[in-house]
This record gives sequence, structure tokens and C-alpha cells, in this order.
Amino acid sequence: MIFIFILVLISISTLLILHELGHFVLAKKFGVKVEEFGLGLPPRIFGKKIGDTIYSLNLIPFGAFVKLLGEEEKKDTKGSFSSKPLWQRALIVLGGVVMFWIIGFIVLFIVFSFKVPIGIGDKDWSFSERPKIQIVEVLENTPAKKAGLKIGDRILEIRREDKIFKVDKLKDFQNLISEFRGKEIILKIERENEVLEISLIPRKEYPETEGPLGIGIKRVIYPSSLFSALKLAGYFTGKITLDVIRGLFLLISSLVKERSLPPGVEPMSVVGIFYFFYETAKINLLYFLELIGVVAIYLAVFNILPIPALDGGKLLFLGIEAIRRKPLSPKLEQKITAFFFLVLIFLVIFVTLRFDIPRLLK
Repeated sequence: MIFIFILVLISISTLLILHELGHFVLAKKFGVKVEEFGLGLPPRIFGKKIGDTIYSLNLIPFGAFVKLLGEEEKKDTKGSFSSKPLWQRALIVLGGVVMFWIIGFIVLFIVFSFKVPIGIGDKDWSFSERPKIQIVEVLENTPAKKAGLKIGDRILEIRREDKIFKVDKLKDFQNLISEFRGKEIILKIERENEVLEISLIPRKEYPETEGPLGIGIKRVIYPSSLFSALKLAGYFTGKITLDVIRGLFLLISSLVKERSLPPGVEPMSVVGIFYFFYETAKINLLYFLELIGVVAIYLAVFNILPIPALDGGKLLFLGIEAIRRKPLSPKLEQKITAFFFLVLIFLVIFVTLRFDIPRLLK
């Protein structure tokens, strides 16, 4: 338990450290003086100055930070963030966001390179690998259980009398099973390195949550090579990004129109994310690693939102500067940022008390 807790803490902190490293690398690239690069959050335990930068270890063992000369207060001195061209400042801000996407891509590539089954939807991009229907759950006292179907079995085709139906989409499989309720069918399945044929009869009447066979299924593909894993990592990095954006629009639309969350949506704060990491790490380390990649992509999208106190807010201020041809007053920018920071803190506390704590107590 303690090992898993430490693993989760290190994993989340590593995400945040690499995020700050993205800012750090581009700041150095454009000649901005990095006053401090800190691991953890203050107060400082130890610090060593190398060149112009203090590298510090801090008391709160969570995340990291980068302090740039002239980032909070406008300074025209050499090496100041505020003295650099607007495009360079924008790239420095984007460095942290892009790092989240890079982390997500790399982690997903590592996971996929182990050739684990990857769940996809019926409408997902047509890959060179043929998708398969995989059984992920077999319920007790059902036709599937009695016939001997097992979790992990891959369904290749359905045979009914002299007709053969090859299935590789969830909807097609479900429609056929529904059509053959009460009739004997033969499922051709792949189990490890064997191909088996199993006879069973889908139920005419069944609990709504179980279906005619009493199985849970998903559509999967297996990466066939490192190049395949690379393609899939790129595809899913983009797909998850678009899914998150669509989810945000759905959330905002529901809050504005219905004044409520979309059905089935429950917000999650840092506490909830930590708990989700913890529960996943107990199940399987590859699933845990995949979750890290997915969360990194979520953080990239969230962090680029035009909300002051986030990197997207800094980009918003830079955009206003580009339009006005002069920056906002540093004091005004600080007040706006402080206000939104307090709003975010309030939301985190609210979500923790309203959603995360009840989830933990279940």
C-alpha cells in the first residue's frame, strides 16, 4: 500500500516537473534568465546555484516551479522575460503545455509497444491491424458462463445453421445476437493460441444490464510492431485531445442550458485524480502507465484554456498585448490572475468536498 502511494505521488509529481522543464528549456533557449528551478514547493530545504540559476529542493514533495526574471514584474534588463519578443514569450509559455502532449505520446507509445489490446470504437480510424471483439466480462448464471466463454476470448465470427457472419464491430455483433435470441448459434473464438467453436443459445428474456449472452465486450486491436505502436500513439494522442475538447464544450453547454452536469459526469479534483491513480496502480502497472499518458493529455488541454492563473491565461494576456500593441498593467494582470487563482482554489475545494470525499467513502 505504501509502495503504491509513493509510486502515485512520484508519478504525478514527475508529470508536473516535466511540465516545468518545458518552460525551463525554452527560456534557456531564448536567453531568459531562470532565477530558480525548484523540485517540490517552498519552503526551500536546499539550493545550489549553477550559472545564473538556483536549483532547489523544497519541503512540499509535489510538483515543481520555474522562476523567470521579469515574468511577474516588467523589467527591461538583459535576460528578462518581459524584454523578449512577444513570439518568444508565447513559445516559452507553450513549452509546458506541449511537454504534457509529448509525455502523453511517449507514454502511450511505451504501453502500446508491449502489444497489449487497445480498446477502440466502431467509428475509429481503420487501422492495418484487424479489430476484434474481445470479451471483458462473463456474468454468472448466463448462457455465456454455462457455455464456457472466458474473459479475454476474442470473437471471430458467428455461425447460424449454414450462414457465417464475420464480426469486428460492436454494433454488428450486438444486432446479430439480438436477432438470434432463442436460437442456437456457434461462436468461433480465439483463446490464447487456440481457435475454438462454442455452441450456445442467446436468451429471449434477460436483465437489461446483462444482455442476451451475459457478457461485456469491447472492440480491440493489437499493435503488430513498434511502428504500429508509434502510429497508434500518435492517433490516440490526437483522439483523446479532441474527445477532451468535445467533453468541455458539452460540459459548458449543459451548465449554461440545463444548469446541471451532463448525465454520468462527475468532476474530479487533485484528490480524486490521486485516488484514481492509486486504484489503477493496484490493478495493473501497464494500465497505470496508460492512465498517466491519458492524464497528461487532459492536463495539456486544461492548461491551455484561456483562464488567468493557467498557461492559457498567460497566452490570453500576450494576445491582448499583441492587439493593443502594449502590455496590460502588471498590477492589473496580477489582480486578475489572483482572482481567478482564488476561484480555481474554491472550485477544487468544492469538488473535493462534493464529489471526491463521497467517492472515497463508498
